[in-house]
Amino acid sequence: MRKDVLAFERHLEDNIFDLYFALRDGTYKHSSYESFYVNDPKRRHIHKASIRDRLLHHALVRVIEPYFERTFVFDSWSCRKGKGVERAVQRFQKIAWSLSRNNTLPVWVLKLDVAKFFASIDHGTLLEMIRSRIKCPQTFALIEEVVGSYGPGLPLGNITSQLFANVFLNELDQYAKRVLRLPHYLRYCDDFVILSRDKEALELVLPKLRAFLQTRLLLSLHPDKIILQKIHQGADFLGFVCFPHFRILRAKTRRRMLRRVTDKNLTSYQGLISHTRSQELAKLLLRKSYENRNTQAG
Repeated sequence: MRKDVLAFERHLEDNIFDLYFALRDGTYKHSSYESFYVNDPKRRHIHKASIRDRLLHHALVRVIEPYFERTFVFDSWSCRKGKGVERAVQRFQKIAWSLSRNNTLPVWVLKLDVAKFFASIDHGTLLEMIRSRIKCPQTFALIEEVVGSYGPGLPLGNITSQLFANVFLNELDQYAKRVLRLPHYLRYCDDFVILSRDKEALELVLPKLRAFLQTRLLLSLHPDKIILQKIHQGADFLGFVCFPHFRILRAKTRRRMLRRVTDKNLTSYQGLISHTRSQELAKLLLRKSYENRNTQAG
């Protein structure tokens, strides 16, 4: 257990009552963040809140999430109960298979990514969206305190950031589904895809999505991650290269797994590849884990 958790638990009752009184009296102030980097797989700058603040974040999300959950579209797949990466990929492949009429018709995929999403979230725009759903002044003031504790943007690492990201991009989801009427639009965090048998329709919708992001959300599309391709070429989505009726892991993911595999993470890796056509990789992982174990023993 981490030192900060142990220190908080040592005086758990006192710490919880201190937080309670601060919230009751309206004197709660968010403390500063601990900053560090992780590489999983790309380098990310993480900001970790104190245990006290993280406790508050979890409580806040439990209270306000239902107010927003009911407004989210079905095809928003990130950080929601009953959703997640695996189900998002399954949904993607189900749509691709249906559109392709059992892989007999060409299907196009438009894949887009928001540039520097978390760092670019505008506090004023976000709070305007939240205010439309949260009418309690004390609760909204607390949300303002959490949002204003970091900036610009939102910190990677807060559970509140996950919810607020969905609140922010729900505007895009609603625009795509209700205004542009894109039935085969899916989003996972700041990655989103649209499938269609009509290439020209996807080409026409791209500038509309770009303009909406810029004018309403003050966001930009990543210029190097705008990809329009046929599904049979293999669409890169959430760590997998997806086809209508099967998927494989990205080459980079396979190399990273072989480089990092140990007895501790082997089962997790096997679970991940069980959903893909990766029988040879499964054998290689077993062999590599065995070799690493013998190297450490020697």
